[in-house]
Amino acid sequence: MKTERRSALIDRPTSELAALPRRAPLPAHHPDPVLDVVVPVYNEENDLEPCVRRLHAHLGETFPYSFRITIADNASTDRTPRIAARLAAELPGTDWIRLAEKGRGRALHAAWSRSRAPVLAYLDVDLSTDLAALLPLVAPLISGHSDIAIGTRLARGSRVVRGPKREIISRCYNGLLRSTLAVGFSDAQCGFKAVRRDVAERLLPLVEDQGWFFDTELLVIAERAGLRIHEVPVDWVDDPDSRVRIVSTALADLRGMARLGRALACGRLPLSALHRSDGDLAGTLPAGLARQAVRFAAVGVASTLCYLLLYLGLRPATGAQAANALALLASAVANTAANRRLTFGVRGRGGALRHHLKGLAAFLVGLALTSGSLAALHHTAPGAGREVELVALVAANLAATLLRFLLFRAWVFPARDNDRRTTGSS
Repeated sequence: MKTERRSALIDRPTSELAALPRRAPLPAHHPDPVLDVVVPVYNEENDLEPCVRRLHAHLGETFPYSFRITIADNASTDRTPRIAARLAAELPGTDWIRLAEKGRGRALHAAWSRSRAPVLAYLDVDLSTDLAALLPLVAPLISGHSDIAIGTRLARGSRVVRGPKREIISRCYNGLLRSTLAVGFSDAQCGFKAVRRDVAERLLPLVEDQGWFFDTELLVIAERAGLRIHEVPVDWVDDPDSRVRIVSTALADLRGMARLGRALACGRLPLSALHRSDGDLAGTLPAGLARQAVRFAAVGVASTLCYLLLYLGLRPATGAQAANALALLASAVANTAANRRLTFGVRGRGGALRHHLKGLAAFLVGLALTSGSLAALHHTAPGAGREVELVALVAANLAATLLRFLLFRAWVFPARDNDRRTTGSS
């Protein structure tokens, strides 16, 4: 069923997919449970009952809305199903489902797909994450501020107790994600996440993985589509009895990253189906504008330094105007290549020539501004020294940089090409 839903959504023309509605706060008196917390389990006969009872008591005492707890048993072979059924019968607002196949991603997909709660969450049965973070996790989704919320063990305010082996593995994995898929979120693996149901309905058909990579794939697709992801620092204590098989899970994650990277590179994922409607402020702002501006500025600083060094080196032999043109041309080619990869997330050779030709057109704008500033300086102050020339050129370059950023964003790497971009920045 999952594959058919995913294929159907991908095969539909983008024009037939209505934008997500504007985010709005949930009403104070919602007729159905506002929050559905899923606890995926496999052979957890020892931890299941204390986890669910503690979670139920915590929600009953601290959560101001109605809630449901769903135990998602994926093919347990011990007493887990019997314990789940008993808890569902004893604790109000508790349910359980039984899946015939293993896989945490499969369990979450099934439980979230059947739920009608407007906010969907999950947490690991070992309760490694302190439940005090649950309300801060879901509050941005209830208020309409964010689309997805995740717990992070890597934020400055987090308090984490775990061995060096798992710490190194976790940091390496998230570092690998940032370097290959250029993600902005800090912790993909923490078993403490929530999503608005309207977003989940669009995301789940696009997520292919049914195991541990499910979380990462969902987050990468959401971020690439411009959805807002809220991070909550958590207190987290490692479970020494964890069932995760590190080597096999790591290999599966690497395969998942490669597969997801290919899908993004080939434009197989209809990311525009996840955009918010124009009535939403987040939907009207260009996706990734702040991040792109920061990266563009960093590239601009480096290319400006390169330009000034080239100008100073060429100036004695060629004169001011020729040195300016040659230095600006060389730095502009490097600037376009760097921004193509780092700022706008385009990899591979596809469209490279077109991008560089448009980048050269933007270079001509910069050349006109800087050459014009030099000509005006020499006309008004013929005896101006090198220091004055550099000040004038830096000022002109700042104006040219702002204009070039707008040209890059609107013309060289337009937003409508997002779906065809590869594994760089979103």
